[in-house]
Amino acid sequence: MTNHGTGMLTIGELARATGLTVRTIRYWSDEGALPPVARSAGGYRLFDAASVARLELIRTLRELGLGLADIRRVLAGETTVAQVAAAHVVALDAQIRSLKVTRAVLSTVAKRGSDAEEMTLVNRLARLSAAERRRILEEFVDEIFHGLDTADPVIRARMRSTAADLPEEPTPEQVDAWLELAEMLQSPDFRAEMRRAAEFNAADHGHDTPAGASLWFSRRLVQLGADARGRGIAPDSPEAAEVVRELLGEADPAIVLDRLRSHATGRVARYRELLAAVKGTGPEAAYREEFAWVVAALEARTGS
Repeated sequence: MTNHGTGMLTIGELARATGLTVRTIRYWSDEGALPPVARSAGGYRLFDAASVARLELIRTLRELGLGLADIRRVLAGETTVAQVAAAHVVALDAQIRSLKVTRAVLSTVAKRGSDAEEMTLVNRLARLSAAERRRILEEFVDEIFHGLDTADPVIRARMRSTAADLPEEPTPEQVDAWLELAEMLQSPDFRAEMRRAAEFNAADHGHDTPAGASLWFSRRLVQLGADARGRGIAPDSPEAAEVVRELLGEADPAIVLDRLRSHATGRVARYRELLAAVKGTGPEAAYREEFAWVVAALEARTGS
């Protein structure tokens, strides 16, 4: 019922007209989003038809997650709904990314059966900034190549520049992969394993060896290994011996096998798989099977 035939509405009448509670309307009015048009003789707030439309807009904006401060700015003409909406999209994107990280952390904790101490570590690693994640990787590379001046500079640079950062919208699987990768990069045992591989590289790569030769060899290995597997060639077959000769040329198979074993361990293969997972290129980019085939073919040829 309108107030005394004036066309004005009390808070109670406004509540019945809109379906909102008196308490909500009073709160929004107290916060300045819905100022009364007038006051009754008894001091009660009164509203008009325009207040009903204003109230509907406030309700819509609140349902979309906007705060009353932003709503007051929109209603005062200090900003537009589109501008506020764009700002909230950015904020929601950040919240979504944070929720995805939180989900991945909880998923990892649940799968591992982590205790409180490990849960704290997992959460800290997952929420590292991009700069902190890059620092972990760079420190890892610097340590394993420290003092190895003859190591292939292309390999060193490639490892330092490898994108071990999470994308803007990581999947839970990518966050899980990063968590495992971060722990691996900081493991003294894994660093020692990668150090041995780097020492082999430095021993085989003299100052007069062209930069990138090691990378070329790895790519050739993957190519020939994939082709041999695709053709169903068994590692201990005569055809495999031909593939090995094509790959090695005049190099000593026993020495190459020794080197490859340092690159084809389960943990090194897992390291490549995790990097591929973080980058979203899939586990096949780690070439675990191709390396394993070449190692098996060399073992068959050398009797090792």
